Amino acid sequence: MIRTSLPAKKALKQKRCKNCREFFTPISSMSRACSAPCAMALVNADKAKKLAKAKALDRQSMKERAEKIKTRAEHMRELQIAFNAWVRQRDAGQPCISCGRHGQDMQAGHYRSVGSSPGTRIMPNNCWLQCRQCNLYQHGSPISYRINLIKRIGLEAVEELEKEHPPIKLTVAEIIELKAKYRAMVLELKKVNQLEEEIA
Repeated sequence: MIRTSLPAKKALKQKRCKNCREFFTPISSMSRACSAPCAMALVNADKAKKLAKAKALDRQSMKERAEKIKTRAEHMRELQIAFNAWVRQRDAGQPCISCGRHGQDMQAGHYRSVGSSPGTRIMPNNCWLQCRQCNLYQHGSPISYRINLIKRIGLEAVEELEKEHPPIKLTVAEIIELKAKYRAMVLELKKVNQLEEEIA
């Protein structure tokens, strides 16, 4: 006997609407929304996600292009910023090396200035936490800085700093590597400092 009627279509199980989160009976297995307004809301949300993703990729692309055209001097400035940030984290909570005051506006103050001794600009022993007053307005307070630096690292290490040091000759690749290293160290120190504050 020839069957003339098609078998009854199996009813689909209820689904949760991706927009309003209410349960509904879908018209197909691909249905995501319970109604036309919810479907439009999902379409608009998808468009917004795609647009945000495209913008993020464009920003990343611009950032990469900007990184490629940076000069060596720009990379060195960024390395100095990263190094100074590391010094501030390393010495967090310590007093100014020159006057002994504590304060909010603490900076990374060099014993041998970057201008007079570029070879010591990223030497850890040459840079310590210093208040804004001493660093900017007292020209680094070199006499008290030296006295307290000797207490911290010893006379021999201070005299080593006071010798002539050739300028740092780093390739751009080496500078980028050092920037990444100091930035990572800053993040690590921040975690350690936060843990110590929580324990205290």
